Amino acid sequence: MKQFFLAALTCLIPVYGAGPYLANFERGNLTPQSMGTLTFGPEGILFVGDSIGARIYALDLGDREAAEIEKPQTILDLEGTIGAAIGVPAADVMVHDMAVNPISKNTYLSVSRGRANWNSSFELPNDLANAQILLKLTPQGKISQVKMEDVNHTALNLPNPVSTDAKHRWKKVSARVDAVSDLVYKDNKLYVAGLSNEEFASTLRVFDFPFTGKGTSTSVEVYHGAHGKYETQAPIRAMLPYNFGEKSYVLAAYLCTPLALFPNDQLTGEGKVRGTTVSELGSGNYPTDMLHFNYNDKDFILVSNTNRTLMVFKPDEIQKQMAHPITERVRHRAGVNYTDISGTNVQQMDLLGNQHVQVIQRVPSGKLSLYGVSMRRFAR
Repeated sequence: MKQFFLAALTCLIPVYGAGPYLANFERGNLTPQSMGTLTFGPEGILFVGDSIGARIYALDLGDREAAEIEKPQTILDLEGTIGAAIGVPAADVMVHDMAVNPISKNTYLSVSRGRANWNSSFELPNDLANAQILLKLTPQGKISQVKMEDVNHTALNLPNPVSTDAKHRWKKVSARVDAVSDLVYKDNKLYVAGLSNEEFASTLRVFDFPFTGKGTSTSVEVYHGAHGKYETQAPIRAMLPYNFGEKSYVLAAYLCTPLALFPNDQLTGEGKVRGTTVSELGSGNYPTDMLHFNYNDKDFILVSNTNRTLMVFKPDEIQKQMAHPITERVRHRAGVNYTDISGTNVQQMDLLGNQHVQVIQRVPSGKLSLYGVSMRRFAR
């Protein structure tokens, strides 16, 4: 009787089958060189940005069994937990990116053995090492490595990526690590921020998905209020496609830390697009992640930073600020209003169901911790 009940219960768990997005996938062995950026799309498809290889992979990992989260897990020492799983000291573990599968709620982490070389808050994981390990973390805390053999996938090559010989002006690291600086999927399109080999290197690419070979690569520039000038070389660090009013934009955050809007209808690959700077969030800071969530039928935009608090924006405040862009030098902070939420050194964020945000944070003890936060905390 017990076995019958368990079998019946299993039948009630929804499992999403392969749909039209997987029609042109094929099985094969993959050798990505740097899995530095991750994001999820439809049907449990994981997009992986490979800056060094100048490729975007779409992986079908068969991870489509639906799950809900009532109480998020907490891992106080994520690097120690990962190190034990892959056989390296915690001090060598570096987490490059995190993405939560919206169907299964499994967390995927791109990881390298490069943290021992870290010595500056302005060095990002991709500056130091190439992430060549992909891990799956279940809501129950089980970690396993995702093998790259016989993977159902499709891929595309990035057009005109920044040269492998190019160097970052002041960090003196390879600029190629920023060929893909962020990935976001929305409405059958994959948005890819990064550097190209153009004179105006900062580029925002938009590809149709499923991949058809069609896409655009648009050079973008932004007025940096803290620096008092327009900049075309710095890549977008975190971004979010979002409809403000009746028009679609990409909200983009840069190092040190301007926040700007780019109209989607101008990302055509023709000419150079100048963004509207709506905020300066404070110099000496990296934005690390950006996401949108809805709580009690109200939309909120959450931005995490290295040296600043978590910041909660209301979309209508951003829309209002568009009429008053920042076009002159500012001393420190200016522009759109936001709510400070305590929490510096948040390195990664993603939605964990419709009630929680999962974060990875370097806490005061020095440990890298993973935990979930109720959206209620941010909905102010």
